Amino acid sequence: MTIIRTTRVRRRMLPVAVLAVLAAGCGTQQSGDTAEATRRSHPTPSGTSTPSTPADSPCPGESPTPTPPPTAGPAASGDHYAENHGFRVPFPLHGQRRCDGLTAVGRIEAALEPLRKRGDFAPEHTRSALTGLGYPAGKVRSYENGPTGVGFLIEVDASPLCVEGTMDRDSTRAESFGGYPDHSGCETPSGGH
Repeated sequence: MTIIRTTRVRRRMLPVAVLAVLAAGCGTQQSGDTAEATRRSHPTPSGTSTPSTPADSPCPGESPTPTPPPTAGPAASGDHYAENHGFRVPFPLHGQRRCDGLTAVGRIEAALEPLRKRGDFAPEHTRSALTGLGYPAGKVRSYENGPTGVGFLIEVDASPLCVEGTMDRDSTRAESFGGYPDHSGCETPSGGH
């Protein structure tokens, strides 16, 4: 009889043990402040690396403190827009690729500035100015961007190094990036994961 009684006691204790583990918070997520405090008090074990953003040195002609990239504001609770559209966020450039991108941006803006000053916003003239810099015609796209503006996209090289920008009455703006997560090339993806 003692064997039967012991088994019954063990069966009753199992739900109690499971409840105790769940009540202790095992497997729950922590808020940002609590998670940060936990990371500070429990450092990463040696030999395990944590991801980080590469530190970039100033490129030739650049000030020693580059402007930090803009950060997105906090998303509303339950808003998964950023998560669902992450495939449309281009890769930033780092190291020598970043310097190559800044050089390309400078050349492109300088080549388009005479057109902007003349008020010439014809996509075909913009394309001609960009192919005149040596970029292959098949890698240069230009398009009308309103009545007095033009947009452009250039695949500078196959890594890819991409330059995208606009030109209008007020300014010529361009920025470089390293493609997108879900496909090769410089075109903004239309569908994601």
